[in-house]
Amino acid sequence: MKVIFTWWHRQTFGTFLKTLFTGKYVGKDDFGNKYYKNKKDERWVIYSESVEASKITSEWYLWMHHTTNNIPEEKDLKKYSWQKTHQENRTGTKDRYKPIKIKKGVIKKKYETWK
Repeated sequence: MKVIFTWWHRQTFGTFLKTLFTGKYVGKDDFGNKYYKNKKDERWVIYSESVEASKITSEWYLWMHHTTNNIPEEKDLKKYSWQKTHQENRTGTKDRYKPIKIKKGVIKKKYETWK
């Protein structure tokens, strides 16, 4: 029932029908998100868990926004040793990024500026 009336639980009823009748399965990413397209080259994603746009990896982001027509494959997803794995945006959670530590009004920096 919640699929019919809510969009924040993976997909709406309209997206379900569009995927069922016109969608062609293209692939799946590391998060379990499934990607589809139709004959008009419209592209969309069905999220595996909650709907969060930052869960799309950079390779699939390029494909979704028509920057590239190449569908990402496992062999193409090789990362260099200096590259980090993709993480969703954690702003507003306890895992958010905190770059500066302030103690008693003094900002502690990880570097020294030139004088």
